Amino acid sequence: MFKNYLKITWRNLLRHKAFSAINIVGLAIGMASAALILLWIQNEVSFDKFHEKNDRLYSVYNRSVFDGKLWCWNTTPKVMGKIIKQEYPQVEDVCRTNWGSTFLFTVGDKHLNLQGNFTDPSFLTMFSFPLVHGDKHTALNTIHSIVITEKLSKKLFGNDNAMGKSIKIDSNAYFTVTGVMKDLPNNTRFSFEYLMPWTYMTKIGQDDQYWGNNSIQTWVLLKPGVTEALANKALVNVTKSHSDTKDIQQFVYPLSKLRLYSKFDEKGHPDGGRISTVRTFSLIAAFILLIACINFMNLSTARSERRAREVGIRKVVGALRGSLISQFLGESVLIAFIAGVIALVAVQISMSGFNLLTDKTLFVPYGSVSFWLVFVGFILFTGLISGSYPALYLSSFKPVSVLKGTFKAANAIITPRKVLVVVQFWFAVVLIICTIIIRQQLQYAQDRDIGYKKDNLVYVSMTGNIEKNYLAIRNDLIASGAATSVTKTSAPITQGWSDSWGYTWKGHMDKNKIDFNIFNTDGDFVKTMGLKIIAGRDIDVKTYPTDSMAMLLNEAAVKIMGLKNPVGEIVNNGEGKDARHYKVVGVVKDFILQSPYEPVKHMLIQGPKSWFNFIHFKLNPANTTANNLKRAEGVFKKYNPDYPFEYNFVDQEYARKFGDEQRLGTLASLFAGLTIFISCLGLFGLATYMAHNRIKEIGVRKVLGASVTSVTTLLSKDFLILVMIAFVLAIPMAWWAMHTWLQSYAYRVPISIWVFVVAAFVTVFISLATVSFQAIKAALTNPVKSLRTND
Repeated sequence: MFKNYLKITWRNLLRHKAFSAINIVGLAIGMASAALILLWIQNEVSFDKFHEKNDRLYSVYNRSVFDGKLWCWNTTPKVMGKIIKQEYPQVEDVCRTNWGSTFLFTVGDKHLNLQGNFTDPSFLTMFSFPLVHGDKHTALNTIHSIVITEKLSKKLFGNDNAMGKSIKIDSNAYFTVTGVMKDLPNNTRFSFEYLMPWTYMTKIGQDDQYWGNNSIQTWVLLKPGVTEALANKALVNVTKSHSDTKDIQQFVYPLSKLRLYSKFDEKGHPDGGRISTVRTFSLIAAFILLIACINFMNLSTARSERRAREVGIRKVVGALRGSLISQFLGESVLIAFIAGVIALVAVQISMSGFNLLTDKTLFVPYGSVSFWLVFVGFILFTGLISGSYPALYLSSFKPVSVLKGTFKAANAIITPRKVLVVVQFWFAVVLIICTIIIRQQLQYAQDRDIGYKKDNLVYVSMTGNIEKNYLAIRNDLIASGAATSVTKTSAPITQGWSDSWGYTWKGHMDKNKIDFNIFNTDGDFVKTMGLKIIAGRDIDVKTYPTDSMAMLLNEAAVKIMGLKNPVGEIVNNGEGKDARHYKVVGVVKDFILQSPYEPVKHMLIQGPKSWFNFIHFKLNPANTTANNLKRAEGVFKKYNPDYPFEYNFVDQEYARKFGDEQRLGTLASLFAGLTIFISCLGLFGLATYMAHNRIKEIGVRKVLGASVTSVTTLLSKDFLILVMIAFVLAIPMAWWAMHTWLQSYAYRVPISIWVFVVAAFVTVFISLATVSFQAIKAALTNPVKSLRTND
């Protein structure tokens, strides 16, 4: 029986090649799109869940009230981890990681600037990053031990075993490779090429015992049986118990939730994060697959008259409805299988492009048994969903009516087929509207005045001897004609690396704790960055020696501090012998340091008596960029010969701030286009079939004098009515979805009426073009030929 059903199915596919092709292509595109999205979703939801002790791993968070709002953040003092390990029995183990350090690695004639982490030895036993060589219990126990990844091992030593080999770090330290780690998976929040022991961080003076310096992450492994609630109760006052800070509390947050639930509301409760994007794309995957299935349903039921006699004869000879349902479901599963194989090929071909688009390294796990089980289940699910309605519909025909020739397809005002077409285009229109608004929001932020001139602005990390030779480098950059101005800074102008509170000034209310963005400079900051001075002047130590303790404020800082005449005011930080007293010498126009989607935060720009990590310099516009960089490279090589000249363009770094939104917009455009294509594919098939069914009617109308235009309108209007109904139903859904999405941006675009007008025009134009092709073709057919046909 199964073999017989298979033969019938195959013959039906070959007999109606056009409809078979439309069905298979539509399903294949839908399945491939859904598969790509599901691979992306699987990667997101599996982040850091591969660790063996995942259920006991937590990140330590702080919370306190700033500017009248409760803030939660997961940077902690460096001393906190040691205290938790010593004094809190609820915790089995603790490790700390910094946000990344860059060192020059030298092996033979190879010189590489590489980024890695300082951490405690317990990192390797708490987290499941397996070592292919070395012992995880002892690999980081000595001050000059280092663990490198397999990828880095190949960079430095080729195919040789790296264990026990020596690496020169910067110009004065030698480390021994005590472990080679398997390359990090693509679903972890950690990103490093090597691990160095925390003891070396202490040796080079980058460790401190200051409870006010929240600059690293602290991870805890709770003992078995210790719940999150018990840990939070025990750790709530770590800072309060060991420092003078009394208004900061601690809590732990599961590592498994950090990726998807990273936002907190004003009460300190988790309030979403990337999970909203995951849910959105889950719906998109489901709807794209559903639309592909709807195509199959519509085309199968549209051809119902042609299969009615087959059903009638089968029932007359004794076939039960159940066996007919099984046959039709089997046909749909076979088509889904063919489509699934094509989809898998399409996924593999498009994987590299999709990875580039999503900034991930996804892959199809062909070697996994579970993958093939899921793949088979995916095909069965798709086949059963797409074939369910046609199977029930076709198997319901009454043999008497069918064999008498009195059977006719339903022509009611509302039919399942019309509803399915409306559902298809409803979702397509929603995606079109959402895509337009996402693009608008991206452009809206990109067009925002950033407050400084990013063109021809370059920054270089102060590695090696750069800091020692800074004055000579600055002078030579200008003298060589490579740059017009140079300044030292604590961070890139595109990033906010530091924030702090505890500053006081005349009229400050002690109860009002304000957190400021902190930026440090040695002078010529305004000139180099192209900022606009609102009041006062730039920091200038050469002209004003006392400017070593000068300070610039931005407009937002002046406003929140309540200063009417800020120039000349004294801003204090700290107490006793460590207290610092800054004199405000100028106010600059607000400029975007962090997110271009948020209001500019209040900022304090401190003078030369500070710490620095970068040099920014403005390239000379009189020369070409290549010429300027060549001259600059010569200067840096002169004073820092052991280090490669590595630079960053500020405009390129700023553009990266829009990466997530650009990816979201591109993905939305891609899937909107695929949705429209699949929907139009089905519409094309329906239009083809309807035109064929009404071929005699068209012939009669033409004989009686009907024009091509009137025949085309006759065949097109019903489909256009369905599309317009879908558009009307899509408007409230699209508006609600985009209104909700835009609420996460303080700086956002308004939803304009023209967006819906454009979406309506695009949808109607595409659907009309799809239907009209077949309608015009039918209208131009010779009526003599139409009336002679026996089909």
